[in-house]
Amino acid sequence: MKAMSAFQSTLLLTAVSFFSQAVGFFYRVLLSRMVGAEIMGLYQLIMPASAVLMSLTAVGFTVACSNLSAQYRARGNLWAADRVVRTCILGFLCAFGVVALVAVPLSDVISVRLLGDARSQLGLLLLLPCVLLTGLENIHKHSFYGASHVGPPALTEICEQVIRTGAVLGLLWHFLPQNPERTVGLIVCGMILCEIFSALTLAFLYRRATGRHPAGETVPQDILRSKVFHIALPIALTSLLGNLMGAANAVIIPQQLVRSGQGVSESMASFGILSGMTIPLLTLPTAFISAMGLVLLPRLAQATALGRKDLCRRRATKALSAAAWLTLPTAALLAVLAPHLGRTLFREEGVGQFALPLAVIVVLSCFESVLTVCLNGLGKQALVAKDGLVCGAVQLFVTWWRVGTPGVGLRGYVEALFVSTVLGVFLHWHSLHHAIGLQFQPFAWVVAPGLSALLAGLWVNLLFPLLLRSGLGEGYSCLICLLFGALLYFCAMAAQGVVTRRPLPSPAGK
Repeated sequence: MKAMSAFQSTLLLTAVSFFSQAVGFFYRVLLSRMVGAEIMGLYQLIMPASAVLMSLTAVGFTVACSNLSAQYRARGNLWAADRVVRTCILGFLCAFGVVALVAVPLSDVISVRLLGDARSQLGLLLLLPCVLLTGLENIHKHSFYGASHVGPPALTEICEQVIRTGAVLGLLWHFLPQNPERTVGLIVCGMILCEIFSALTLAFLYRRATGRHPAGETVPQDILRSKVFHIALPIALTSLLGNLMGAANAVIIPQQLVRSGQGVSESMASFGILSGMTIPLLTLPTAFISAMGLVLLPRLAQATALGRKDLCRRRATKALSAAAWLTLPTAALLAVLAPHLGRTLFREEGVGQFALPLAVIVVLSCFESVLTVCLNGLGKQALVAKDGLVCGAVQLFVTWWRVGTPGVGLRGYVEALFVSTVLGVFLHWHSLHHAIGLQFQPFAWVVAPGLSALLAGLWVNLLFPLLLRSGLGEGYSCLICLLFGALLYFCAMAAQGVVTRRPLPSPAGK
């Protein structure tokens, strides 16, 4: 199978990510309408538990698989690259077995004492087979990314999103009404059905694509295991600490909202609207960032294996430019239109709350994500782990301190997100600058896209009420404003002379 260039891979994965985001957003809109804000809050309560389980079992091995397989393929050793995949699968299965043996008998304690709601127990138990299938899927998926073969995982991702949407919504349509615990269980059962398809399909495609390779340079199994765990362990610890703190946030927020004066149902509904509706709406720009990260990490690992710091700098610079050019305008437009989109799509008045500060946080988090990928590609997992621990602790403390304060409520959570994200960007940038001498590009990363996005946002803010007064509905007005804002942003970037510069790596990586 012919490997794609970086530009082709990013373009394909971006298209797939946007499709997945669109289907996922449509799925979330219908899901919220079918189950309501309180059950969305309960569902969001168990999702951090899923992230913690993935951190304990799969996350480290998926990054190790992508990184090491890319390094061995850069040296022409396909046999060792295949052994990396096998080693990562075995490590994941062992870790999952240990975690499952602990989680099943303690599910009642976890749901009541840790998650703070006994209704989460069924969903928590059903997450275990979902995590098993997702882990196997992700290891095979990242082996394709390490080989720059993005076609098979891209096709599988498209099918997975469609199957998940149909399975979850179909189960809910057939079995509702149910109590909240069973409703969450039905959602997770639909997720399991789509993961069965993805895990089996990617395993089959991987075996078909790799076949049998000549032995090449022999790598002893103990050395291979050592390399895998050298990468997987700090990544897993970073992810675990971050997700534990995220789970703690998810548990603390409803409890602290009650402490600040809200009722139990009201606090769960408020949390569900913010985490299940507002934030997913504003994070639509991350489709490109996630796609670019999947392509960037193995290519940085290849450049690192060849000792090419200059190539690492060029690829990191272009990735950060691309992130700025695409996330700033999208966040600006969504910050203006979020309240109206929320009423149109979710039929909830509170969706647009904190839209502007959350849009700023989304932009910063996109930069943080790119910097994280760069550091992982350079083999700096320990630095990422240290920075993640510091930022997570700061966010958890500010959330606990501010959300429970009377009169503050969810604004305290937004403040905590902002403080921790700014700190994460600063720490990651400092580490990356020290590692490869990357220089800050104020015009390309801040001035040009920032001014263009601000101009587009201000004009859309003026245009939208005019369209409403002319008789157009909110939905059509939002669509027109998005198109007009995108065109205006492009024109402003062109006027500054930056749209002709390619932010993405060329096929040769130059």
